[in-house]
Amino acid sequence: MNQLEKAQAEYENFTEKFESVIISTVNQQGIPNASYTPFVMDDAKNIYIYVSGLAAHTQNIHINPHVCVLFIEDESQTTQIFARRRLSFDCTATLMERESEIWNQIVEQFQHRFGEIIEVLRGLADFRIFRLTPTAGRFVIGFGAAYHISGDRLDQLAQITGEKAR
Repeated sequence: MNQLEKAQAEYENFTEKFESVIISTVNQQGIPNASYTPFVMDDAKNIYIYVSGLAAHTQNIHINPHVCVLFIEDESQTTQIFARRRLSFDCTATLMERESEIWNQIVEQFQHRFGEIIEVLRGLADFRIFRLTPTAGRFVIGFGAAYHISGDRLDQLAQITGEKAR
């Protein structure tokens, strides 16, 4: 198995290690905000987040639907702090209509994954589900091992070389 095939195999299962994702949004003044939220993901790599309307990141998403997400290896698991394994996606957020068929399906996935707390959140009117649809990504597994992610199904990795990084 060559280096690209190994990276592809690792990429396919990388998000399974995580229950939450770091999200980056921008407010109306252009000031970035980093936060995190639990998530569920579908087969097309859409990321669904169930968030409070009171949170800064939710308010920012309503203003600007462009969101960046980051999955990053736990510091205690890394062998080199400067080269933690990480996956980021540039996404566009779409608010899911409350009590629609897809909304109910996503809530069921959250319930299955996170348990009873979802029943509590379901009863809170300010909680919303957004679908974050990735358009491109980057997967880094070490020094000299960074890959651009593209393709209709975000399944094509291409190694980033010094020329491409500029």
